[in-house]
Amino acid sequence: MTTQTQEQPPTVSRLPIWLMVILPLVLLAGLIALFAATNPINVSTADLPPIEDLTIQRINVTTTGFEIHVVNGGPDPVEISQVLVDDAYWQFFISPDRTLDRLESAVITMDYPWVETEPHEIVLITSTGVTFNGTVEIAAETPRPAGAQLLAYALVGVYIGIIPVGLGLMWYPAMRRLTQRGMSFILSLTVGLLVFLLIDTLLESFEVAALLPAVYQGVPLSLFSALLTWLAITAIGSRGAVADRSSPKGRMFVALLIAIGIGFHNLGEGLVVGAAFALGEAALGSFLVIGFILHNVTEGIGIAAPVTRDRPRIGWFLLMLLIAGAPAIAGTLIGAFAFSPFLAVLFLGIGAGAIWQVIYEVTLLMKQNAERDNDTLINWVTVAGLLAGIGIMYVTAFLTKF
Repeated sequence: MTTQTQEQPPTVSRLPIWLMVILPLVLLAGLIALFAATNPINVSTADLPPIEDLTIQRINVTTTGFEIHVVNGGPDPVEISQVLVDDAYWQFFISPDRTLDRLESAVITMDYPWVETEPHEIVLITSTGVTFNGTVEIAAETPRPAGAQLLAYALVGVYIGIIPVGLGLMWYPAMRRLTQRGMSFILSLTVGLLVFLLIDTLLESFEVAALLPAVYQGVPLSLFSALLTWLAITAIGSRGAVADRSSPKGRMFVALLIAIGIGFHNLGEGLVVGAAFALGEAALGSFLVIGFILHNVTEGIGIAAPVTRDRPRIGWFLLMLLIAGAPAIAGTLIGAFAFSPFLAVLFLGIGAGAIWQVIYEVTLLMKQNAERDNDTLINWVTVAGLLAGIGIMYVTAFLTKF
């Protein structure tokens, strides 16, 4: 005769749950405080020099000289003792103080007889003799917010955002007359241009991330903001009537996602372009404006492609135009007058996440159309459209690089 042993229920602590949650955190805080107070490695590091890491985020050219924005991204305080301009020492004023604590920012101003369109090299020297370099590539007075300047830079945003998207949307009536094969080509062309925008947006975010202090982790910031944006849009798109991509509401939701993704890309593009123009790194010529129009005109095609089977009202098209194109105006103004590498990396990362989700949504729409027509998703029409979209964006990008 076998004896069966009855399992005893696990013992449950009688401590309240809030105490069980807080207790490890209290012990962790005590451990950190103990380490900071005793600092057992201080014996081996007492005689080492401080770790200094200054980042020059922006150099404004004023009527009388330069205005240098710096941030201390290192773990130790940094004292700026001297400033060299073109291999000569110059007097300067720094606000709020010469000594910058960790993550503290300061603005250095100085009088200097700069020469228009000429480059100037600026070197910051700390109290320990460490140097940090910054360059004014082409000296030109940095614009200040004023009526004429605001209007001029807003107009640049209209040229690179509103006009191209609007021109692309004007092809909507013609797209409605295309055959199913023709629409498959247009949708795959949309995927192609979005793939190019995705890569371009990520590369831009990595480039701007180099301007951030290392402590801000610019590249991870861009990638994680892209990931979170993708997950957020996926969660929103899986709810309600928009979850069915074959319905009119579902197709209009896909078009809205395309407009949002393009809008974030144009915002980041405006930030970079506005900052480049303001710092004198690019000449605003007619060839550049035409280049941006050609480069971005297919964005409107991409927005209109999912809804060719529907009849949206004119107000809907105007709303899509504002969502996709207007951020370029905001980006250009911010880039010209208040450029922030941190915000630029964040917005470009959000744009990349939105564009990635749009690529998935358009591909899913193409798959549903192919199944409805007893066709394959990948065929010579869709491959040709994909290559055409990437090729158009690549070729026209030659006109926008400066």
